[in-house]
Amino acid sequence: MLYLGIDLHLKQMTVSLRNEDGDVVLRRQVSTRWPKLEEFREQLRQVAAADEKYVAIVEVCGFHDWLVKWLQQDERCHLVLVVQALGRLATKTDRRDANALSELLWINRERLLRGDRVHGVRTVHQPGEEQLADRRLTAMRERLVRRRTQTLNQIHKILRRHNLEWERPTKTFQTGKVAQWLKTLPLEPMDRLVLNQLLVQWKLWEEQIAKVDTRIGERFLADPDAQLLATIPGVNAFIAVAIACRIAPIARFPHGRSLANFLGLTPGCRSSGETERMGSITKMGSRIVRFLLGQVIVHLQRRDGTVRAWYQRIKRRRGANIARVALMRRTATIMWRMLTTREAWRAGSAAADSAAEEPRQVRPRRARRTVLSALSVSEAASGAASTGSSSLLTGEEVPPCQA
Repeated sequence: MLYLGIDLHLKQMTVSLRNEDGDVVLRRQVSTRWPKLEEFREQLRQVAAADEKYVAIVEVCGFHDWLVKWLQQDERCHLVLVVQALGRLATKTDRRDANALSELLWINRERLLRGDRVHGVRTVHQPGEEQLADRRLTAMRERLVRRRTQTLNQIHKILRRHNLEWERPTKTFQTGKVAQWLKTLPLEPMDRLVLNQLLVQWKLWEEQIAKVDTRIGERFLADPDAQLLATIPGVNAFIAVAIACRIAPIARFPHGRSLANFLGLTPGCRSSGETERMGSITKMGSRIVRFLLGQVIVHLQRRDGTVRAWYQRIKRRRGANIARVALMRRTATIMWRMLTTREAWRAGSAAADSAAEEPRQVRPRRARRTVLSALSVSEAASGAASTGSSSLLTGEEVPPCQA
């Protein structure tokens, strides 16, 4: 068995190949152009003995997917490991990084091949095609909503400059009446030009978000894990798909606290001897999942009396910030339990007025008019009715299950 360490960059990668005795038999830089990669694969076959396989290790980066697939296509490749960065070194070069990766792989070869945990090595789960597509889809929606928020903030800035916020036809901003009012609002020529461009951008974001929401709805109906998470109050199709595709498969977490640790919701620790120093949460996991958990707990406190009482007890003793993080961690462990036992959400007795035997199925809500329709009509159609506000991030809320 050979052990290949790869330090990947945009235009080239540095490789270090060790044999079974731990000696370096190949050390070089390889261009990431496809012809050069095929030459390197042929060189690997010449260095290896007949039918000898190799194990590759790669540090995670934003563009390592193609390399993992390329390595897996080789019949001599036994396993590809993707790990987090090993840490900051005083003297760092690409050759030293590749040599450290191959040495780490050779030293821990037996444990890594068995799938055992190695201290100091944080392996990265390789998602499947559908799971990776769901991650890209939900990240796209989060990015579009962020851009829509930036556009709306620019519109608010123009209105506040002229003290026109009080003349808004509805209290909520993202309504059809407000969109029509903005089209006919008398302003200075420069402000009018800027506002017209912002309205076009707003319409573009709404159209793209609507298309993404349609695709997310389709993926939600095809994902049983997402449908199970959607039984939690405040979890709609977008939140369910975004969380499910980032923590699946749930079997890789032996305990609920393992999932909370994976999401970075556990405090950091710097202890020595009798001195214990507990810091803030590590924030090592998915940023999107932590943000969505923060949105979910707001709805849980409103709809579940047991959750609200538990949060209030922590808040009185430790403060609001620690209580929110504690509730996010507890919600993550509950999600682990639900996905492990395939059990739907059950509301606490303090919030359950009428208990049902089985939670009702979560169904996509019927499509209704949004602010997009008001932005699409002509300026002459100024009598459009208000359609109500649209959520900043989560869109329409999926009806919660009944306990």
